[in-house]
Amino acid sequence: EVQLQASGGGSVQAGGSLRLSCTASGYTAMNDYNTIGWFRQVPGKEREGVSFLRKYDSNTVNANSVKGRFTISRDNAKNMVYLQMNSLQLQDTAVYFCAVAKRRLITSSLWTITSYDYWGQGTLVTVSS
Repeated sequence: EVQLQASGGGSVQAGGSLRLSCTASGYTAMNDYNTIGWFRQVPGKEREGVSFLRKYDSNTVNANSVKGRFTISRDNAKNMVYLQMNSLQLQDTAVYFCAVAKRRLITSSLWTITSYDYWGQGTLVTVSS
């Protein structure tokens, strides 16, 4: 059974940084997937896409709200995907989820939750003033 494990969440003051990590287990590796995404969700709101990485063109896509502040990357040797979050803002407070897809997703499909095959359990990021 494929499992994704997200970690690295915590509490930070506005303007600070955190790095989230995501790894895969269950006879699989992060490098097995063509598309990797980070999503976030706050209570009462829909899950929204944050950052995406496509293996086939090595392209990254970021939501406008995090451009210039968040960076998604991968380390295949360590079987890890990261989300480096800098200049954190109060509105970044959410539970963050990593997700993977075997398919090569076009840009318009990156934001769709049902495009992904597996999801991590989520890690909470709290930004305070």
